[in-house]
Amino acid sequence: MGTDNSRNVTIAMIARLAGVSVPTVSRVINGRSDVAPQTRERVEELLTRHGYRRRSSSRRPSAALIDLVFNDLDSPWAVEIIRGVEDVAHSSGAGTVVSAIHRRTSSAKQWLDNMRTRSTEGVIFVTSMVAPPLQAELRRLNVPVVIVDPAGVAPQEAPTIGATNWAGSLGANQYLLGLGHRRIGFIAGPPQLMCSRARMDGYRAALDAAGVAVDDALIRPGNFYHESGYAAGTQLLALPDPPTAIFASSDQMALGVYEAVRKRGLRVPDDISVVGFDDLPEVRWCSPPLTTVRQPLAEMGMLAARTVLRLAQGEKIESPRLELATELVVRDSTTPPRPR
Repeated sequence: MGTDNSRNVTIAMIARLAGVSVPTVSRVINGRSDVAPQTRERVEELLTRHGYRRRSSSRRPSAALIDLVFNDLDSPWAVEIIRGVEDVAHSSGAGTVVSAIHRRTSSAKQWLDNMRTRSTEGVIFVTSMVAPPLQAELRRLNVPVVIVDPAGVAPQEAPTIGATNWAGSLGANQYLLGLGHRRIGFIAGPPQLMCSRARMDGYRAALDAAGVAVDDALIRPGNFYHESGYAAGTQLLALPDPPTAIFASSDQMALGVYEAVRKRGLRVPDDISVVGFDDLPEVRWCSPPLTTVRQPLAEMGMLAARTVLRLAQGEKIESPRLELATELVVRDSTTPPRPR
């Protein structure tokens, strides 16, 4: 190819032709070793064929980065996911950029503008609804995307990482039923989230399998945070025939229930059993230690980081929809119900 045309050859063009990300092409150009051999060969061939001019520079290539995007960062489970992503990023020689977009269009636009200015290996969205315009721009930039706990139906090309929310909820409620509880209160998570709906379905399935009718008066809305757990717990305990156990869809809401129980002059688990979901670090230190469903949050972050780095290197992902197993962790907040 002639020199006049070669001036128009860009890294983005080579990335599109090779079917890889822009950072992958940049790594090949900079001679980095973290590129699959077949990908390196394909990119090198395209660079040669299209006459790409490598700029001579004495500057050190910028470090690889992973963008990790949350709606909000005011929850302990976000820290666990960050920890998992950081472990993998550090061992791979990459950095992590953590952002919160707060569900506002202006925040998403600002994040996208900032992301364009750095050499991003890929983006991990956590419990986020990735709006179509954002999806389209990331596709145009050829930036790999992985979604952890998708809020809704994820883009077809984006791998998702989740947990067995339905099975975890089913197992927790079967455990309570096995203790003898028949009036089990349920505090739901935000209805727009797939994980919330799965936990609700698991609760209903456990009761149905045991031949226990679902009482809608025992189901209360929540938002995963302490305040909603406290409010829902207060309402459930005030019922003429209150539950003997409460299953909260998050540990934070379960701790809110603890406070509602305390303010009513009752005790966990003597007067009411409580089960949470997440197994956040602090719940083993509360009084009494909380029985909960362990969601492998750090492992989910690690898997998401490994997946986005593999996509950045042009590798194919064998299974685009992955769910990691949950596990019931029995502690001291549950016991058989008292006779009434």
